Amino acid sequence: MCSVINRVNAGQRCLAFTLGFRGRTEGLSTMTAQNGAVSAGVRAHKMPLGGGGARWHGTQPNQSLLFRQLFESDSSTYTYLLADNETKEAILIDPVLETIDRDLKLIQELGLHLQVAVNTHCHADHITSTGLMKTRLAGLKSAISKFSGASADILLSEGDKIAFGKHHLTVKETPGHTDGCMTLVTQDRGMAFTGDALLIRGCGRTDFQQGCAERLYRSVHEKIFTLPDQCLIYPAHDYLGQTASTVGEERTFNPRLTKSLEEFVSIMDNLNLPKPSKIDISVPANLRCGVHQV
Repeated sequence: MCSVINRVNAGQRCLAFTLGFRGRTEGLSTMTAQNGAVSAGVRAHKMPLGGGGARWHGTQPNQSLLFRQLFESDSSTYTYLLADNETKEAILIDPVLETIDRDLKLIQELGLHLQVAVNTHCHADHITSTGLMKTRLAGLKSAISKFSGASADILLSEGDKIAFGKHHLTVKETPGHTDGCMTLVTQDRGMAFTGDALLIRGCGRTDFQQGCAERLYRSVHEKIFTLPDQCLIYPAHDYLGQTASTVGEERTFNPRLTKSLEEFVSIMDNLNLPKPSKIDISVPANLRCGVHQV
């Protein structure tokens, strides 16, 4: 296990602001009402990139944490950059191949030392940029769940911590969309990066890649819905222009996951969705850290 995976002390409430975008997701987060259908870092700007759509979330912003939510429009994927403003150590969550130049430019502009690029699961709708990014940033490590079946420098499991400066994210295993899905939670339990396990008013599909509706339901209810109500939810995708939610909101309003287990399984078994258009390219590549035929 890489040295950046370790135990560190809890910090304060994290600063979080988001940019509003639109897109479509491999998890197909929105449904009808009926269905409930680790090399180092960037100098911190306190204003969002691109202008517009920015807002504060939560309370007591933590000025020592830099946070950026970035968007890739073709797969409607959110990429998240987090950094310690003092040490400039940073991590990147769910980077996309098509936006590697944008991400590296931002990291350089902000003066960060990117330590780890981590994928919340083996994606089916896009190719990760982690493998290629490692060839362009000396010392960068890739990370993914040990249950994903994918190659990476760091194979993560329940309770592991990914440290960057005085901050860290804790791994919660949340399988169901795939065997290797993880949710990454800040040390103050103020932010949770849920991948495709929990989306805004939705969840990841369970009809391919080892998907299991019952397992997903239990993962969300036992690992995510037990976080504080005010914990901010940052998913891997959204296609209605939504950028963030909270545990309390999703526990109350999520049209699938507020159902009973039996109702949820029935909903998921009858979605009849087409498979992601890039699945036959993305999955083989992502099993190799995104470098297969790139």
